[in-house]
Amino acid sequence: MVIGSAVIELDIPGNGSLKDKRRVVKSVIARLRQEYNVAAAEVDAHDQWERAVIALVTVSTDAGHAHGLLEKAVAAVASWRLDCDLAGYEVEIW
Repeated sequence: MVIGSAVIELDIPGNGSLKDKRRVVKSVIARLRQEYNVAAAEVDAHDQWERAVIALVTVSTDAGHAHGLLEKAVAAVASWRLDCDLAGYEVEIW
């Protein structure tokens, strides 16, 4: 069994409130869960309006598959939303 995780940092420039941030984050998380079948949650920067940190986790029998799935999910997040920028990410496989 292989466990893969990714931590994505998003910049949400021009965001005026936590309510606006929550709208963006919930949308990203719901789409990740639906399209990539990963566990996803906001894990840091809860009180910062213009920053979000989202973690993804998947379980697989193959390390290459887990890594590829997480890389695809991160690339998709970068292309889905025009109102946020991918500030960075890190993928780990155990």
